[in-house]
Amino acid sequence: MRIDIITVSPELIKSPFEHSIMKRAQEKGLAEVHFHNLRDYAINDYGKIDDMQFGGGAGMVLMIEPIDACISKLKAEREYDEIIYMTPDAPTLNQRTANTLSLKENMIILCGHYKGVDQRVRDLFITKEISIGDYVLSGGELGAAVLCDTILRLIPGVLGDETSALTDSFQDDLLSPPVYTRPADYKGHKVPEVLTSGNFPKIEEWRADKAYELTERVRPDLLEE
Repeated sequence: MRIDIITVSPELIKSPFEHSIMKRAQEKGLAEVHFHNLRDYAINDYGKIDDMQFGGGAGMVLMIEPIDACISKLKAEREYDEIIYMTPDAPTLNQRTANTLSLKENMIILCGHYKGVDQRVRDLFITKEISIGDYVLSGGELGAAVLCDTILRLIPGVLGDETSALTDSFQDDLLSPPVYTRPADYKGHKVPEVLTSGNFPKIEEWRADKAYELTERVRPDLLEE
């Protein structure tokens, strides 16, 4: 998988890709991540990439010209399955979306900034828009990192145990059940006996029950969906 990230602040987003699972995905050759500084495509020598919005109002808007130039250059080099725009006014990222995107080969992620991008960018180039929640960040970089983490960990071979991702919360529209490790008794607080019984059908039944109970209590909306 190849992911090209277009950003005004490449240094802001690079760090998460240099550690943990996202670093492992790249080191194993299972993913390539490339960062493109939008200012390299500025419309003048002063690095201009934004302007005031027509009709007045506070906040600067990323211009279409530099974004078009960057996307067009990338598309001339290869085909892309998705061109994604990170923006708060979009459908919220969920596990189904991550699962679907993990099957793609090449993606571009455009990080919003300031007041957003010229609407014509969204109309002409973007194939999917994603939000990571009902709040506003200073830019789309952190959201793009979250999106990439959800995707890259699902690529076969990235995690040490590939079944781990399949038992995560939301994979079956339920939250994950409680988990325990050693010691079995910590200051009188004991691990449920069923988990140390060795009776795996009973263990799976306990986990299913606990997952449903937790989802019903914390995220009943998932059960409604």
